[in-house]
Amino acid sequence: MKRPHYREALRRVGAMTALAGFDPHLAGTLQLGLNLPTSDLDILCHAAEPDIFAVALWVAFSGEKDFSLRQWIVGDRPVIASFSAHGWPFQVFGQKKPVRKQNGWRHFLVERRLLRLGGTTFRAAIMRERVLGMKTEPAFASY
Repeated sequence: MKRPHYREALRRVGAMTALAGFDPHLAGTLQLGLNLPTSDLDILCHAAEPDIFAVALWVAFSGEKDFSLRQWIVGDRPVIASFSAHGWPFQVFGQKKPVRKQNGWRHFLVERRLLRLGGTTFRAAIMRERVLGMKTEPAFASY
């Protein structure tokens, strides 16, 4: 069975609606066009109150396959949920910082800009590194 387009999977699971109160932003390789078959849907959120965010994640997604919920013990103690739905792995990350100030969002914006500036040759080089097993940020740094 073929999995739906990632935007359809987002719609079916209701991710952006369930997370609307946390300013959700889709980031990562899918948005950059650097995805591999194993790429996940990365959603960054502003979780001013981590406990409330964790409960919202539990209510919205705990019934999904492979659901896990964890919280870091350092910094502002971000909360992360992972699960699979409609053939796609999801990772939802929330921390006290507004999304526009989070490292993950800032890295995403820089990578998007570099891809625009570097053109097709640059994109192909990054994808070559990705196909060989390198994660996205190290692939950019390597090239």
